[in-house]
Amino acid sequence: MIDGVVITPLKQMADERGKVMHMLRSDAPVFKGFGEIYFSCVYPGAVKGWHFHQKMVLNYAVPYGQIKFVLYDDRPQSKTRGQVMEVLLGDNNYCLVTVPAMIWSGFQGMGSEMAIVANCASIPHDPQESQRKDPFDKSIPYQWELKK
Repeated sequence: MIDGVVITPLKQMADERGKVMHMLRSDAPVFKGFGEIYFSCVYPGAVKGWHFHQKMVLNYAVPYGQIKFVLYDDRPQSKTRGQVMEVLLGDNNYCLVTVPAMIWSGFQGMGSEMAIVANCASIPHDPQESQRKDPFDKSIPYQWELKK
């Protein structure tokens, strides 16, 4: 685990009509404020990353499809600096991953269908507080591939 990252199992209540999927409440211990909610769609095998936020706390859940969510800790004073963390998210592992600021993140679509990734961000998106890198940038020790 990367220091400061929290994984919270989420409830799904299903019946003959469908289901309700929880994500985040304002009284949850990981809630740091509301900035915006957005959805990112990713096709199987496609990679969206790397992203880095100086202030924003991310709260990711995947209500549809499957992704491989990858985090990299490059914080100079972190006890987990240099560590990479993978979490498979989706129907089989429906949970909330809370990512503190200053952590690189990215995700890859898995399975055979497009995945929908929800993020409840702690502040509105501000391009001035974020950075991006190519998914294959060698400064992050990770190789995107779908293991068979």
